[in-house]
Amino acid sequence: MMKYTVIRGTGRYLPPRVVTNDDMTRWMDTSDEWIRQRTGIEQRHWVPAEGGVGSSDLGLAASQIALEEAGWKPEDIDLIIFATLSPDIFFPGPGCLMQHKLGLDATPALDIRQQCTGFLYGLTTADAYIRSNLANRILLVGAEVHSTGLDISTRGRDVAVIFGDGAGAVCVEGIESDEPVGVLASALHANGRYAESLSVELGASRNNPRISKEAIEEGRHYPKMDGKTIFKLAVQKLPEVVGEALAKAELAVEDIDLFIPHQANLRINQFFQQAMKLPEDKVFHNIQRYGNTTAASIPIALDEALEMGVIGSGSTVMFLGLGAGLTWGAVITKLVSE
Repeated sequence: MMKYTVIRGTGRYLPPRVVTNDDMTRWMDTSDEWIRQRTGIEQRHWVPAEGGVGSSDLGLAASQIALEEAGWKPEDIDLIIFATLSPDIFFPGPGCLMQHKLGLDATPALDIRQQCTGFLYGLTTADAYIRSNLANRILLVGAEVHSTGLDISTRGRDVAVIFGDGAGAVCVEGIESDEPVGVLASALHANGRYAESLSVELGASRNNPRISKEAIEEGRHYPKMDGKTIFKLAVQKLPEVVGEALAKAELAVEDIDLFIPHQANLRINQFFQQAMKLPEDKVFHNIQRYGNTTAASIPIALDEALEMGVIGSGSTVMFLGLGAGLTWGAVITKLVSE
């Protein structure tokens, strides 16, 4: 018998405000065709324009759904892992904020800042905690509120049209099993050489003052992206890391029932599909409806794929992604029923 980390429940939450590509044309020089051709995105969900909604609020809504599906109460949670690049406030992180909103007062909360690979790093961390007996029931959340931090103008259109708000959550638990189930293998990497390729500068501790009027006027508080570099690295690194994870799990591409990539750009995921010679129904896409929700994209897609019946108990699923850091990785898991 060995200990494995299995997914017991999933949940997702998208704020009700839908922003279409046509809506974007009211704020910047762009078009529905321009956005679709470059990203595949048709619409995205944003929090209310007046603000007041943070990543912990979205994470809470997704977590409540996942907890109900798992049959857990908040008190059953041994650890909360919260992945985001858009915390409610600069510090502390949203893990503690959401913990309080769940009615808990002592459960540990760990915040991670792995951006687009936040769910991959979070799931691997949860697996390590469970296999080492430091925790047995972990709530893993990925949640983002991008809309309040975008340059919604022609100057910022290359980035602003891409990102959406949302949250996904999974309840993971350790079980003893004679057969390999749950998390089977993971491969994680980083290369800080490309940190400036996708980043936000303000308010950085290396700046004194951290925020200045001049820096605001220059738009240095908005995200900047070298799209060509990110695209080139993604189409190179994703097939490599998938091969690495498959080798660790002693599996072949054909053993994977569904690949769920981070939803960064539909063109990247289509390129990955073609490079791996995969049929269309083996790669899950939902960026058309939600945009890039960063740490939330993979758990949102997982929950949706389960709801649609694309995968279910017994399915072997590969999660993969690349993003700011630069970080990239892949995780293989075999789903089980209660």
